[in-house]
Amino acid sequence: MNKFWLVMGHTYVTKLKAKAFLVTTALTCLLIIGLANVQTISEAFTGDETAHVAVIDRTPSLYKALEKQVNNKEITLTKITNLEDEAKKAVKDGKWDGLLVLSTDEKGLPKAFYYANTIADNRTSEELERGVNALKTALAAAKIGLTKEQLAVLYQPVPFQKVALEKNAKSEKELNEARSLVYVLLIAMYMFVLMYGGMIATEVATEKSSRVMEILVSSVHPVQQLFGKIIGVALVSLTQFFVFFAVGFAALKANGQEVWRFLGLDQTPLSIWGYALIFFLLGYLLYAVLFAVLGSLVSRVEDVQPAITPVMLMVVAAFMIAMVGLNMPESPFVVGASFIPFFTPMLMFLRIGLVSVPAWEVALSFALLVATMVLLILVGAKVYRGGVLMYGRMNVFKDMKQAIQLTKK
Repeated sequence: MNKFWLVMGHTYVTKLKAKAFLVTTALTCLLIIGLANVQTISEAFTGDETAHVAVIDRTPSLYKALEKQVNNKEITLTKITNLEDEAKKAVKDGKWDGLLVLSTDEKGLPKAFYYANTIADNRTSEELERGVNALKTALAAAKIGLTKEQLAVLYQPVPFQKVALEKNAKSEKELNEARSLVYVLLIAMYMFVLMYGGMIATEVATEKSSRVMEILVSSVHPVQQLFGKIIGVALVSLTQFFVFFAVGFAALKANGQEVWRFLGLDQTPLSIWGYALIFFLLGYLLYAVLFAVLGSLVSRVEDVQPAITPVMLMVVAAFMIAMVGLNMPESPFVVGASFIPFFTPMLMFLRIGLVSVPAWEVALSFALLVATMVLLILVGAKVYRGGVLMYGRMNVFKDMKQAIQLTKK
């Protein structure tokens, strides 16, 4: 057991001191601080920038009515009497940010043309369009004799409440809260596996290419060595995630945000957190064993990426199905895929978080996941022990068979 701790400690300390790890952590922390303060940064660059729009009104009263509709600090309207061509030239010269020409159609209802040097910024044009549409609605209502009260009733939203009939079904509020947690943890699991799974494979391949592996294999049991690498990298990733969380928490607190309320997690049941932790750890362990085994089969670090690509694609597929499942958690496809061990950590957790899943389905998914993981550990340890002694061009299935045969000698 001492050798296991030695391998794990060496892996953890080596990765923690690596320049790439330190630089990546520092840059990501800066990005998190930036995202937490994006509104403040945006205001610092834009200041109190207001769009100054000139208005030519070819009607008796539309301008005054529009001025009441567009009543905010982002747009300033100014009525002018210039000719349209002169006003357009003023916009080109930068005197105005835009020109709005108001008129009426054959039915006496408002219509408008908006001119600007570019129409890439939709904010101003959309606000003006909303104001003109509101004017049109009011004038049309007046023409057919509707009062303001009747108009308010006409546009009042229909009361529409969703009620679940199943006894244990989640309410809409509970679903929204659970969906936030599921979404956050799905992304965390996705990033965790892709980022640190590749690190495990690279770590094994690097030691193998330096010919240190022969000494390690002869002195450390392959299972101890395999799990020493996996848990060592897991601790590195947890350390990095803790730093990210602490920086994000502090940045949101500094802005006066209630962190858990900001994430929508203030009333999430503890059982969901428990399932999240279990599936997170089992999912990481399942994929970590695969990454370590594949890393042991390559002879050069450059071959790691092609070797682990199929596993990465599997993770991407699970994540994409989970993103679809956020809106359709009871879809037969999502339900069926949740029993596939490589998809279970994401999809079964998604279903548990959003809908009521029968206990036997949860138990079956756990059993399949644990059984697959145990099988991978047993086979993976043999492949790992023989694979680290193999050099040359990689052929995954052929090399696995040869690696297992080497362990029998």
